[in-house]
Amino acid sequence: MRLYLLALNPTDSVTEGFLPAAARLGLDVTVLTDQPEAHRRSVAADVEVLECDVRDFRAVITRISTHHAPDAVFTNSDHLQTQAALAADYFGLPAKDWRATLRVKDKAQMRRHLAASGLDAVWSTELSPGQDPVSLLALDVPYPCVVKPREGVASEDVVLVEGPEELVLRCKEIQVRRPQAPLVVEEYLAGELYTLETLGDGNVRHVLSGFHTRLSAPPYFIEERLVYVPHHPEPVLEQVLAQLDALGVGFGVCHTEFVVHDGRARIIEVNYRAIGDQMDLLLRRLLDIPLFEHVLRTHLGQPLPADLGARTEGAAVVDYPCAHGAGTLTAAPAAADLVVDGVELTYRPLRAVGERHGLYHTNRDYIGVLRAVGEDQATVDRVAADYLAAQRWEITP
Repeated sequence: MRLYLLALNPTDSVTEGFLPAAARLGLDVTVLTDQPEAHRRSVAADVEVLECDVRDFRAVITRISTHHAPDAVFTNSDHLQTQAALAADYFGLPAKDWRATLRVKDKAQMRRHLAASGLDAVWSTELSPGQDPVSLLALDVPYPCVVKPREGVASEDVVLVEGPEELVLRCKEIQVRRPQAPLVVEEYLAGELYTLETLGDGNVRHVLSGFHTRLSAPPYFIEERLVYVPHHPEPVLEQVLAQLDALGVGFGVCHTEFVVHDGRARIIEVNYRAIGDQMDLLLRRLLDIPLFEHVLRTHLGQPLPADLGARTEGAAVVDYPCAHGAGTLTAAPAAADLVVDGVELTYRPLRAVGERHGLYHTNRDYIGVLRAVGEDQATVDRVAADYLAAQRWEITP
């Protein structure tokens, strides 16, 4: 059976998760990508890599049509969900609804759809490429508000704004960096930030678990720490699932971010793919199920079992040491795998010593990732904190 996997840059989710899972399932894999050399350096020798303009669904369909017949078309990229859905549908293969993938990728459209459904109304407006942000001053903008690219990811150019003058300034700054990107201005949703991880086959939907997210100090929204939440409270879960149903999300794997304030759950964004930044690798370990294989099976048209047999307890935390200034990384710990007081610690550097970077105010500021897994949250927190306190990261301006 032939799996076509659409990708932009290589990611841990693909190289350590989905490609090994495809091999275990006995699939022949063709990676379609606009960065073929980068993928050829990161994949096994038996994985075929072909160059393709994967942002254009027509190019994807043509590339597949002139190659081997497909049994599944899949992507874990935020940017390519609609292209993969359209290509799969063209070939009569199981796929996400392209309307749903487009609806959740376009943050303004997601807001309009949820408001029309009657489930949640968030004040928001769009700023077109080239539109003068001064035009926003004629609107009744609620402050504080959030400015972000309409189709952005990873908190890139997402910023909290306190007043009109700052709103105009921030929008102009982002327009310089992203002149072709439409922007969204929306009311700030207060509350504690959580995630919900789900997996469905179009008929059955499994709630896998979630995380409680700690963010950096305002005005930016960098995810610095995530604590495992095996079970969300039922009233909260029902609210989030109702909003996902309204958006048409139910096939394959999905990562949803939402806030809870006074018992009310409100979606921040829906990433119609697996949770990233090595969190999906952690989730597989916590649930003790073949997570990546299950995801691929849904795209092969195979139904999910009524019971995944997932482990329902456990404790975990993920910490992302961040750079707090621009410069060259001159000292940092090496990769490590340890067991301390029954807690499994996995540390992986995300920057090499000697690399020079700017300060981005996004997850591109991550210089490493620590995963800690155990049975008791207090012990996991202590062991992770002790490990981080013993390490040293130095950035030379």
